[in-house]
Amino acid sequence: MTAQAGRLREFRMPDVGEGLTEAEILKWYVSVGDHVTDGQVVCEVETAKAAVELPIPYDGVVSEIRFEEGATVDVGTPIIVVDAGGGAEEAAPAAPAPSGEAAAQPAPSGEPEKGGRQAVLVGYGVAPAATARRPRKQQQPPSDQVNGHAAAPAAAAAPAPAPVQVPAPAPAPAVPPPHTGDRPLAKPPVRKLAKDLGIDLATVVPTGPGGVVTREDIRAAAAPPAPLPPVTERAAAPAPAAPAPGVAGAAGARPQEAAGTREAWQARETRIPVKGVRKATAAAMVNSAFTAPHVTEFVTFDMTRTMKLVRELKEDPEFAGLRVSPLLLVAKALLVSVRRHPEVNASWDEAAQEIVRKSYVNLGIAAATPRGLLVPNIKDAQDKTLPELAAALSELVGTAREGKTSPAAMQGGTITITNVGVFGVDTGTPILNPGESAILAFGAVKEQPWVHKGKVKPRWVTTLALSFDHRLVDGELGSKVLADVAAVLEQPRRLMTWV
Repeated sequence: MTAQAGRLREFRMPDVGEGLTEAEILKWYVSVGDHVTDGQVVCEVETAKAAVELPIPYDGVVSEIRFEEGATVDVGTPIIVVDAGGGAEEAAPAAPAPSGEAAAQPAPSGEPEKGGRQAVLVGYGVAPAATARRPRKQQQPPSDQVNGHAAAPAAAAAPAPAPVQVPAPAPAPAVPPPHTGDRPLAKPPVRKLAKDLGIDLATVVPTGPGGVVTREDIRAAAAPPAPLPPVTERAAAPAPAAPAPGVAGAAGARPQEAAGTREAWQARETRIPVKGVRKATAAAMVNSAFTAPHVTEFVTFDMTRTMKLVRELKEDPEFAGLRVSPLLLVAKALLVSVRRHPEVNASWDEAAQEIVRKSYVNLGIAAATPRGLLVPNIKDAQDKTLPELAAALSELVGTAREGKTSPAAMQGGTITITNVGVFGVDTGTPILNPGESAILAFGAVKEQPWVHKGKVKPRWVTTLALSFDHRLVDGELGSKVLADVAAVLEQPRRLMTWV
């Protein structure tokens, strides 16, 4: 170990989301050879909750970047190495000392950093010692390979048979025996390539040194098989007919034809790894759907007066610079309904078998983003005036669309609104956000024929759907909450008389 090695500092993937176990590296902001300073952002990662920028706690020169962009890394794994010696020329690895030359004494591994800085996130710090790589198991070639090689001379000595339909394949290049450990050996970029192409690493024959799977091995496994040569005609019997599409596995189909059909379909498919926010959302929705007994109720009503109020508020000086939309008044109407029926603002404690009623409303707003569905919430929304609610709503949606929502902004929600109307959808049956009692779906507002004061007139009509946890909210309570939201939006003056 050289003196330089004592200055190397490994920056480990921190736990940036309260117990998350992994994160995907989205973008590197530095390269090998770059100077970095304490607190400088070196990369952006995506956890199961949000995208986060990671600052490095060292000064020095980047000597190694362990993972490429797109790699998913476990918390605590070193992702970048910095030479804390400070000189760019010292960042390059030192050549081995000649035989007999005295080696420099390594710096103590437990020496504290300059200035006594303590790590502020889980995963910061230097590994106490390098972990020795476990020896690879060796395995004899499979019996069919051994028999195949042994039978080749005998086949050559046998008398020539009738014309052969398929010529013998060219001898395969010599490759090391495939690795048979619990996990095939491959670098993270190679594993990502295998994921993207839908290749199981356990089925790939490695050609790299020591049985390591390479990129070329993955591409070879994903390549379609070579076309069969022309079939030599026989006088005795015609060649068998090819199976119809979709029946490659039918009786009588040749293995090459069945494999070719599968390869043809797979070539027209795209596999998208599910990770980060999408993976967390999928797991949460499955857990919610099969844990909380959902009930959904609907109401269709005339909200022409609310649409008129939206137009008036846009011209009000109190709302100058604020985004005013029908969603703002739907949010306010829901808050009014929760105030009239506080029992709906609760959660279910499974361990204690108790209902936890909450005196605060953290109003969640479901937002579609390029990274998936996010549900940040407005803290203590019940105390905000309408202009304050408009400002909070604008900030929440803008931050979510930029992918900058923090994990804290998505925690502690009590009730949620999902605005499916922006997609032209009338309504739906939304799934509860885990830990919440209800979710309100706001459908599209459309001009439709409607009976108003005894006459059919064109009016602005919409449909609301309220899904709720039937352990917490019975049918009567759920109906009252939904009816009150509709009543406020139908007659906005109730915002003054009911508050």
